[in-house]
Amino acid sequence: MTNLATNLVRTAERLPDRTAIRLDAVEVSYADLLRRAQAVAGSLRAAGVQPGDRVSLILPNVPAYPVAFFGALLAGAVVVPMNPLLKAGEIDYYFTDSGASLAFVWPDFEAEARAGASGTGTTIVVCDAMGPVAGQLPDAEPLTTVTDRDDEDDCLILYTSGTTGRPKGAELTHRNIHLNALRCVETITEMTDADVVMGCLPLFHVFGLTVGLQAAVIAGATLTLIPRFDAAKAMEVIDRDGVTIMMGVPTMYAAILNHPEHDTLSAATLRLCCSGGAAMPHEVQRGFEQAFGCIILEGYGLSETSPVASFNLPDRERKSGTIGVQIPGCEMRIVDEQGNPLGPGEVGEIAICGDNVMKGYWNKPEATAAAIPDGWFRTGDLATVDEDGYYTIVDRKKDMILRGGMNVYPREVEEALYSHPDVVEAAVVAVPDPVLGEEIGAAIALRPGATATVEDVRQHVKDRIAAYKYPRHVWRVDELPKTATGKILRREVKAPSDVTGA
Repeated sequence: MTNLATNLVRTAERLPDRTAIRLDAVEVSYADLLRRAQAVAGSLRAAGVQPGDRVSLILPNVPAYPVAFFGALLAGAVVVPMNPLLKAGEIDYYFTDSGASLAFVWPDFEAEARAGASGTGTTIVVCDAMGPVAGQLPDAEPLTTVTDRDDEDDCLILYTSGTTGRPKGAELTHRNIHLNALRCVETITEMTDADVVMGCLPLFHVFGLTVGLQAAVIAGATLTLIPRFDAAKAMEVIDRDGVTIMMGVPTMYAAILNHPEHDTLSAATLRLCCSGGAAMPHEVQRGFEQAFGCIILEGYGLSETSPVASFNLPDRERKSGTIGVQIPGCEMRIVDEQGNPLGPGEVGEIAICGDNVMKGYWNKPEATAAAIPDGWFRTGDLATVDEDGYYTIVDRKKDMILRGGMNVYPREVEEALYSHPDVVEAAVVAVPDPVLGEEIGAAIALRPGATATVEDVRQHVKDRIAAYKYPRHVWRVDELPKTATGKILRREVKAPSDVTGA
């Protein structure tokens, strides 16, 4: 394996007429996807893009995304996926830091992209649903040969969310992405060319890009796209297109389950659901599986691990509430502050090594050394492992609340909140307290027509967990802040001003 784009070439040769990408009435075969990508590659080369140059994608989930993505790879470029909702100042940072020479941009985001590129010299190429708009790139012969790249050459630079400062670009190699996608096909989903995969995860995010697009291309499956997640649209697409595999984050499954018309979804073809990106609440998992007769396998990964590191696997016992076992090619362990391995049941940080771990952070050797001090990537996630090798996330290391000297893990409190029938979203955060240092606070969103009060919810949780853990401060919100993938952003949850110490 060299260039990741080789997977597209192989599948187009094997299954030229199989639908690769679908967006409502638009269907793109594997042969057509390759032809369009080769045309983009030829034009990029004519525009001066050389192997190793960085090319950004600021696009929603439309066919133009895989066209531009594989076109850039065929030309030997390094792809820099970007969230389309970034503003000019953020775009300037990404362009400057990555040194992106060119960016494919959706028309709705053109103004911000051009403003962001004004000081970087990055060429903006506007795309329609199928690829670059005519005249945006030089006319050139299609590039029909795959530009040779080494396994360890950068394939992607994926920027982390920047919870501890400016975002850092994780350098993921062609080998990283290929092997991780292959393991998803062979070990987790058992995907074949008969499958239809729900493409509701954003392709600029590593989960959607690797586990969705790249896995589908390797298997020869169809990826049916939703540009922006909406529960009603997702239900429509599942039944209309005969979706067999859904990839999502917990809030997506919760949104479908809590949709007032969810009982109209037959989901007759749905055989497997995969969840990642955040902890899956037990009540959401149980409710979804009962409603639609399809199991949800929960896993775990990060941008820096391509992303998948562990999963509940279809041929092994599924332990609900865990993130499963390490996948082939990946080693995981629980370590203490000094990096010493801990035993079963002990809480420590997850450390990972293997062929899924990034090469490093782009142009940040000190950050790389801090993250991978001894060949093991420090995730910042606290967890335990049992005797069978199943890992259970306790919480993010930085999200742990220290209440009067006692450790409180937000996820445990959130599980208790989700067990209340009226709670549809919950986030537990620290609230400053003059005596205890930190107190437990919880923001909750209730289902439409809910009769429960904040006090009802607080009492419900108080009855289920230790006294020092239950949230003294609970407040209602219409909905919680989320990332583009639907992951709840605890760090943006703020207690209202009338909460003590807020």
